[in-house]
Amino acid sequence: MTEFVLGGLAGVPAGERPDLLAAPVLEALTALGLLGAVGVVEIDPAISETAATRQAYALEAHQLVNCVLVGGRRDGEERIAAALVPASKRADVNGFVRRRLDVRKASFLPHDQAVETSGMEYGGITPIGLPAGWPLLLDADAAAEPLVVIGSGVRRSKLLAPGAVLAALPGAEVSPDLARPV
Repeated sequence: MTEFVLGGLAGVPAGERPDLLAAPVLEALTALGLLGAVGVVEIDPAISETAATRQAYALEAHQLVNCVLVGGRRDGEERIAAALVPASKRADVNGFVRRRLDVRKASFLPHDQAVETSGMEYGGITPIGLPAGWPLLLDADAAAEPLVVIGSGVRRSKLLAPGAVLAALPGAEVSPDLARPV
C-alpha cells in the first residue's frame, strides 16, 4: 500500500474519502482504477492557495503542482489545455503552450469559464477529471517526483499523487520545456 505523506500532510487513499473529491475527480479516479494510487487529505479551505498550503504544511515549492487552464482560438475553434507546473516554476504560456495548442495567442482561462468547463472549484482545479480531449501538459520535473500535492477539485482538500501517475493520465504529455524556474 502506498503511503501518502508529504511534509505536514498525511493522506489516505482517495477511495476512503470520496466526500473530499469533486464529482468529476471521483468519476475519473474510479474509471482509471486510481482510487488507491492517489491519496487525499482534508485541509482548511482558507489555506488552499499554493503559498498558504506550502507554509502551513512545510512543503517545498517543487512538491506543489499547480494546474492552470490555458486556451486560445484557431479558425474559430477554442483550444484548451491544462498545464501542470511546480510552484517553483512558471508555465511558458505564450511560448510552449501557445505552440502546442497551435493558436496565435494563449491565455489563462477566465475564472468563470475555468470553473464551468472543469466542473471544479477555482483554486482546486486538478488534471484528474478534466474533459476528455484536453491535453495535459506536465512539467518533466513534476513527473519525476515520487509524490506531489495537487488540487482535488474542491478547496477543502488536496490530492497526493505520484508524478508517474500524473504522467500516465490520458492525454498527458511530459515536457522539460513547459516551464521555467521562477
